[in-house]
Amino acid sequence: MKVRDVMTPDPVTVRVASTVSEAAGLLRKYHIGGLPVMDGDRVAGIVTETDILSLLDTGDISDDLWLPSPLEVIEVPVREFINWERTKRALTDIGNMEVRRVMSSPVIAIGEDSDIADAASLMLREGIARLPVLRDDNLVGIVTRADIVHGLGASSGEKS
Repeated sequence: MKVRDVMTPDPVTVRVASTVSEAAGLLRKYHIGGLPVMDGDRVAGIVTETDILSLLDTGDISDDLWLPSPLEVIEVPVREFINWERTKRALTDIGNMEVRRVMSSPVIAIGEDSDIADAASLMLREGIARLPVLRDDNLVGIVTRADIVHGLGASSGEKS
């Protein structure tokens, strides 16, 4: 079975200059886990849910962690409000960041005439869940691990 038999043709894409917020919106709207990132007609990279989530690195426990005394209890709501404001600013900054800054690049892709076993092997070796599918260096589809599993299931169902 070939990649073209199981891929999703004409995948949803995002441009390198698009914002992380736009990319996240497309992931949500289409219920997908990753998007090819286009620079003109060329696939420049791929941005995934994992790439976006990695921007939310919370780091270690804050150095200003403290337990209030009874007299400081009034100060807690003020501190929490300040922390929430910082969090909102950080999320706004992340949302306005260009996709080119978070995408995985160079892109790992596969040709449409490749065997699905080769696609599965490449995904396992590289630790990735999706591959842009190319024909003459042009994006024609995307294939995911789930596409391969469904393709294998369909082919075994046809034999029964």
